[in-house]
Amino acid sequence: MLDQSRVAVLGLGTLGRALAEGLVRSGDVAPERLTGTVRRAEHALALDRELPFAVGIDAAAAASAADVLLLCTKPKAILGLVTDLARAGALDHGPLIVSAAAGISTASIEAVAPDGARCVRAMPNTPCLIGEGMTVVSRGSHASAADAELARSLFAPLGRVLELDEEHMDAVTGLSGSGPAFVYVILEAFSEGGVMMGLPRAVATELAAQTVRGAASLVLETGKHPAALKDDVLTPAGCTIAGLLVMEDGGIRSTLARGIQEAARAAAGLGGERKR
Repeated sequence: MLDQSRVAVLGLGTLGRALAEGLVRSGDVAPERLTGTVRRAEHALALDRELPFAVGIDAAAAASAADVLLLCTKPKAILGLVTDLARAGALDHGPLIVSAAAGISTASIEAVAPDGARCVRAMPNTPCLIGEGMTVVSRGSHASAADAELARSLFAPLGRVLELDEEHMDAVTGLSGSGPAFVYVILEAFSEGGVMMGLPRAVATELAAQTVRGAASLVLETGKHPAALKDDVLTPAGCTIAGLLVMEDGGIRSTLARGIQEAARAAAGLGGERKR
């Protein structure tokens, strides 16, 4: 379905540009069927010269001509943007609305969109920039299974995609959305440990990054529980268990888990949508 759809990406920041370029690069959307918009004319002119698809500043015109509308603006701007598009009649033809804004529910978007608007919420993360992302999508009340599949196909060129009920989206934001930042802190700590033991910084960072990458790939490829894979590394009275016990003394499990919990709570308040 995607290769027959006209797609408009409203907001060509880091994420919006990555999504648009990924769709073109994958061949799923021909450049002539893709349009992007930004707010400033000079920015639009520069991007139009640089990118293989048309870029402009008229969001209403782009939305009016699109079958799929991908919203990649900042969370606090999403509802105002949808309201403006609805008032301009740019949503009257019933495009699928896909929002990549953290903390903004489909119900909130549906409330300011025309009646019966089909909406899907998506939560991608920054590794999408290199095709190694994790994206979760959730259907709004009027979106069908086919709509969800179409939304998934938007993000498929950028990594793995799952569909979950929307009640899980704040947790998803805290885990996979914020998670890369947490992993970078872990990587930095690993690297510093290597430096402390005499390794050059660049070598320590490469060792840490590839170790984390390989360990994560092993979980995904084997389907084994991380605890089982951890036990595969341990030997009685060995160096790994010695290091693990020090980390456990520092509360590494509860600290990381509580970090995810707090990030998820903060995600629930993005865009002004506070939960009781």
